[in-house]
Amino acid sequence: MSDRDYKRERALQLMSSKSNKKANASRKAARRILEKKGVVSKGDGKDVDHKNRNPNDNSPKNLKAKPKSVNRSFSRKENAKKYGKVGASNPGTQRKK
Repeated sequence: MSDRDYKRERALQLMSSKSNKKANASRKAARRILEKKGVVSKGDGKDVDHKNRNPNDNSPKNLKAKPKSVNRSFSRKENAKKYGKVGASNPGTQRKK
């Protein structure tokens, strides 16, 4: 196991923008919401997925628990297809009318 540089991590965290801090706080809040519902628990290997890719939207219909291996396995590039689907879960590839 490698040793973590906590001083460096904290310095980077303090330099991050307010929008990054807000998004991170919102992701943590989403996890707490699903923990209260009993969907996820600490150390269960699951991530909370925001279906519309907006971390600030913590509405119940937008949150879903997924295994980390699935949630972190697709490209986050704007033009990439999420699971091969075009639609609300991947707004960057929606067809223009």
